Amino acid sequence: MSEVIDNPAAQRFELQIGGHLAVACYALTPGVVTFTHTEVPQALSGQGVGSKLARGALEQVRARGLKVVSKCPFITAFIAKNAEFADLVA
Repeated sequence: MSEVIDNPAAQRFELQIGGHLAVACYALTPGVVTFTHTEVPQALSGQGVGSKLARGALEQVRARGLKVVSKCPFITAFIAKNAEFADLVA
C-alpha cells in the first residue's frame, strides 16, 4: 500500500500508485499549510486516490501541530465530508 509523503522541496504531498503520481500542492507559512491545488492522474480517477491523498496530508499536518487554509476545492470538500479534520481549519 502506497503512503502519502511530504516533498517540501516541491511544496506538495505526493501519493504514487502504479507509476502515477497524485499531488496536493501547498504553501507553508508559520503555523499554517495553505492547500492550493490537488491533482490525480486520469488513470487513477474514481479509485479514492484523491481522498487517500487528502487524508494522509491532513494527518501529517495534524501531527505537526499546524492549521489548514484550503484554497483547493477538493481539500475543502474533503474536510467538509470528514468532520474529524474540521479542527484543523484556521
